[in-house]
Amino acid sequence: MKIIFEQPKDGDEDKIIVSCRHVTPEIMQLLDRITNQGSLIGYIDNKIYKVNPSDIYYIETVDRMTFLYAEGYVYESKQKLYELEEYLRPWNFLRIGKSCIANLEKIKSVSPMLNRRFDVVLANGERVIVSRQYVNNLKEYLDI
Repeated sequence: MKIIFEQPKDGDEDKIIVSCRHVTPEIMQLLDRITNQGSLIGYIDNKIYKVNPSDIYYIETVDRMTFLYAEGYVYESKQKLYELEEYLRPWNFLRIGKSCIANLEKIKSVSPMLNRRFDVVLANGERVIVSRQYVNNLKEYLDI
């Protein structure tokens, strides 16, 4: 695959041209990310916000409520965790516990813990625990 960048002339608008033999799911996911149509809906104090998946550090369910944790904000989501897990797979989100999904692109460090669990420090300094059941998935992603 070739990637070509060209700078438009003054006055021309930015454009993206996709040239491919077949439109694969990966290409559609990439286009969805570029056009930002993949935004989620989050709620804070009955106000509705558009949340870009790449801004989310992790998602957690607590007492049957789902929360999206972003830099400086915690949004409530009306979607179930398993729905978000499936939807966010193209953005490199991975389930790391029964009630938690993490954005793998936001991982700063990973440390093994007792009982075969992992402690993950995210780019914003928050820590999340990878339960034993999901450690192998994380190891596979990190190639360790």
